[in-house]
Amino acid sequence: MREPESNGETAAMAEQGERTSNKQAGTAEAVKWTTTAGEVAETGGRTTIGVVVVQKIAVTATREVPGVASLGGGMARAFGALRERIPGASAAQTSGANVEVGEKQTAIDLQITVDYGVSAVELARAVRRNVITAVERMTGLQVVEVNIEVIDILLPGEGEAAPARVE
Repeated sequence: MREPESNGETAAMAEQGERTSNKQAGTAEAVKWTTTAGEVAETGGRTTIGVVVVQKIAVTATREVPGVASLGGGMARAFGALRERIPGASAAQTSGANVEVGEKQTAIDLQITVDYGVSAVELARAVRRNVITAVERMTGLQVVEVNIEVIDILLPGEGEAAPARVE
């Protein structure tokens, strides 16, 4: 068993019981401690969160807020509707969200269409709050800004027409 290098590490080992060390190959040395209870604590390495991951979380969190009719501009929605009609194709899950991801922070731009009668200002606050909470909780990244552009309003009876069936 490897001897701990600091008093803090000694205290942590004493609290959680006997551990074993495993060195992982790679450019950065990573040490993994496994407790007798099977818990794993990593003391090295790096985790990278992809742009698509943050986009999908932001889009899902936005759609969860009541009053959001859709995301993305008219062209993005049109292409999404077309993709849904093609057998085997899937709609883009990230339409309406542009994301920049750094090592510890992220910035998000959203384009939304709101339902008629909903306060756009209050809806933007709710979307911003929900997106920040979801992204920070799931990725550990700090969300530095969520810019929301309200690009359209969905009027009563103006709902998107049912897609024509392709056979």
